[in-house]
Amino acid sequence: MTAHFQGETSGPIQVQTRQWSREEIETRIGRVIKWVLIVLFVFLTAFPFYWMLNLSVRPLPDVLQNPTRLVPTLEQLANFAEPYRAVLVDYNFLTFIGNSLLLAVTTVTLTLLLAIPGAYATTRLDFRFKAVMSWGILLVYMFPAIVIGIPLFVVYTKLGWRGNLLTLIIVYLSSTLPVALYMLRSYFQTIPKELEEAALIDGSTRLRTIWLVVLPLSIPAVASVALYTFMIAWNEFLFALLFLVETRPAWTLPLGLQQLDSQEVPKTMLMAGSVIISVPIIVLFFFFERFLTRGLTAGAVKG
Repeated sequence: MTAHFQGETSGPIQVQTRQWSREEIETRIGRVIKWVLIVLFVFLTAFPFYWMLNLSVRPLPDVLQNPTRLVPTLEQLANFAEPYRAVLVDYNFLTFIGNSLLLAVTTVTLTLLLAIPGAYATTRLDFRFKAVMSWGILLVYMFPAIVIGIPLFVVYTKLGWRGNLLTLIIVYLSSTLPVALYMLRSYFQTIPKELEEAALIDGSTRLRTIWLVVLPLSIPAVASVALYTFMIAWNEFLFALLFLVETRPAWTLPLGLQQLDSQEVPKTMLMAGSVIISVPIIVLFFFFERFLTRGLTAGAVKG
């Protein structure tokens, strides 16, 4: 495109205007769409948590009178600790946090102790029915929790094992161990065998090779499994309801949160309890995010 201008002391001036190619236009449009989608995704994921946090610091009369208020007042922010104190102390959430933490940490520890050698065995060792066992690991995980919930309830009731955290630990192990084995097995297949063979030639035992060679290279996968297992044990509600509902001192956080969902308890307390149960998972996710991404995608090439 050429534009002509007539100056007072000179002749016509030609201005060259650069035309964008189709590829440049598509690239710019793609960037705009990308950032629009990112902003939309962040809004859709962050706004519910912000709204829950907003409702938790506002008194119930203000919520009823101004249900769409997006920002709490300064006075409400100054007294934000009151609903959390009530939830933690009056509704016994401190005990529930301790129970959930003990349950989650124990489940994670036992799952890793069993899943790491088990996944390594199905990856590196040769034995009969190896393929059947590998597929069976995944098939066990495909059973919904509701299908095995009632049989487990009947069995543990007859054995007298209801009402304690040990029962839940056993149940959670049966739920998390299959997928932990599958995730670690896929990751172990990406580790070169030559590294382990070199350690074995140098006189290292199999267990020492796993500890010194395999595990340092598998930190992303191990962190992913630990985070997944912790989330299951921290948030699980069905089995906790089946086995602990009659034993209040052994309640976990999901059961404690359920008691707040009633007509007698202000909904602001329910929001405060929801924040308490959500924050640890959010913090752990951001801390393990880089390990989680690498651990979930590393087994996509092999395995």
